[in-house]
Amino acid sequence: MGAAMRRIHVGNALSAFGLGFTVPYLYVYVAQVRGLGSVTAGLVLAVFAVAALIVLPFAGRAIVRRGPLPVLLVALVTAALGALSLGLSASAAAVLLSAAALGAGQAVMQPALATMIVDCSTTETRSRAFAMQFFLQNLGLGVGGLIGGHLVDTTKASSFTLLFAIEAAMFLVLVAVMATVRTPRAPRVEEAPGGSAGGSWKQLLGNRAMVQLCVLGFVLFFACYGQFESGLSAYGVEAAGISTSALGTALAANTLMIVVAQFAVLKFVERRKRSRVIASVGLIWAVAWAVAGYAGLGHGSQAMATAAFISTYALFGLGEALLSPTLAPLVADLAPTGLAGQYNSAFALVKQLALAIGPAVGGPIGASLHAPYIVAFTLFSLGITVLAVRLGRQLTDVQNQPSLARSRVVTQGRAPADAVATAEA
Repeated sequence: MGAAMRRIHVGNALSAFGLGFTVPYLYVYVAQVRGLGSVTAGLVLAVFAVAALIVLPFAGRAIVRRGPLPVLLVALVTAALGALSLGLSASAAAVLLSAAALGAGQAVMQPALATMIVDCSTTETRSRAFAMQFFLQNLGLGVGGLIGGHLVDTTKASSFTLLFAIEAAMFLVLVAVMATVRTPRAPRVEEAPGGSAGGSWKQLLGNRAMVQLCVLGFVLFFACYGQFESGLSAYGVEAAGISTSALGTALAANTLMIVVAQFAVLKFVERRKRSRVIASVGLIWAVAWAVAGYAGLGHGSQAMATAAFISTYALFGLGEALLSPTLAPLVADLAPTGLAGQYNSAFALVKQLALAIGPAVGGPIGASLHAPYIVAFTLFSLGITVLAVRLGRQLTDVQNQPSLARSRVVTQGRAPADAVATAEA
């Protein structure tokens, strides 16, 4: 791992650490501490999603034209200003504007950092680099949320102002760290054969493998991440009688599974076809939904229901650990020269769309239609497996299994030595 990659990983950890301070407490802060009500708090969460959907198409073009580092620095400063102003805002208008700035900056960070990882890695090292990124993000969110929970006091607005100030400080520290990064000079879109910023979206939509990956990504994020804090939690409370403390334990089990399993599964992932790894995630998540069904619809004890519900979140974490070294590197390998930023932004846009629609659809169904909810999302998970198998048919051998490239290089490298040995004999 070079110096640039180390700084990028530190940046990922710092940004996640800062977000962990505030994200779990945003609803309480707006609705109760500032006294703006649940409607305004809901609008703030919606503004995060809308801001991301607005800026991401432009972010991809900016990354392609200017490079990921300048775009990242602008996003970090924007997010820092949004976080600081959010901690000082007392009116609904100020809160919404601040949330828009924070949401926009946060959304642009993702494809910019991903593109920097692509620029600083090779096909052989990319899976490990993205696995490290996902590991540090979850660790940062968990540690940030834990510390923030001990600092916050719902009777004092000043304690929340402190949290948002710490978040802003983390973003500004990250500006200082990332400004020192010297990434390899990657080709810009003007240097790519036949490339242009105006035609990059058309080129992306003409890539069947990328389009199929975006469809698959939407289903993945809709059926898992989009349900964590909405449909699945509502189902757990209403159908399984899960307490809020048990729900917190389930979320902790998800994070713990990712932290423990991430590098344990990495060698398994690196030696398998990516399409098959994603297909296996669909099967794991189908089992997770079946376990959730037992928790809420079975006739066991409350202790059994709670254990099953916690196991559901742990199984989701196992699937996430398998996906982190698979999805992002595949997006990078599908991108033509100079367009990695565009492809990363497009995939981030799909993710944000799924995260916006998922809670809106899953929340009401999970709270009231328990059996249909479990059946529907079990089918979505099985659909992931089907879509992954179909995607595998659109990929080249090396795109689907990068380890083949290493094997071929080794084989070709041995050929001259073998020939010399034969000649000497």
